[in-house]
Amino acid sequence: MHEMLIPVVLLCNGLAAGVLMGTLLGGWPLLDTLSATDYVHAHAFFSTRYDPFMPICLVVTVVVDGTLVFANLGTVSSALFAVAGLLAAATVIISLTKNVPVNRWVRTLDPARLPDDFDERDPRRHWGVWNRARATFTTAALLANCVALGLVL
Repeated sequence: MHEMLIPVVLLCNGLAAGVLMGTLLGGWPLLDTLSATDYVHAHAFFSTRYDPFMPICLVVTVVVDGTLVFANLGTVSSALFAVAGLLAAATVIISLTKNVPVNRWVRTLDPARLPDDFDERDPRRHWGVWNRARATFTTAALLANCVALGLVL
């Protein structure tokens, strides 16, 4: 059974880590330099592109890592799969509580009619910090999954 699950977790975790690293290295630096109007327009565009792809990849990673913990693949491998699953779960929690609410709020804004207090409410710093955490956790989960796979082989 684990022969089928390990490629699934590596694929899903790898895709999620790749998207978040791409956002961290390319999308976020662009968003951070734009004017408020251009930022709202671009953020609203970007934030709709990864649903439901990213949530599915992350949830599958959590579930499959959780399953692999109990696959009798050795204590160290099981521990690494557990760590990977917890890191992916942390990414899901951060996404749901920190990044997704900002994405939803930005999508409600009209770039041509930003709220008068937008400069004070500008979510970029907050969103960027949590996006960095998501990218770090998801990439660390991928590393843990790869090391666990190396121990299983």
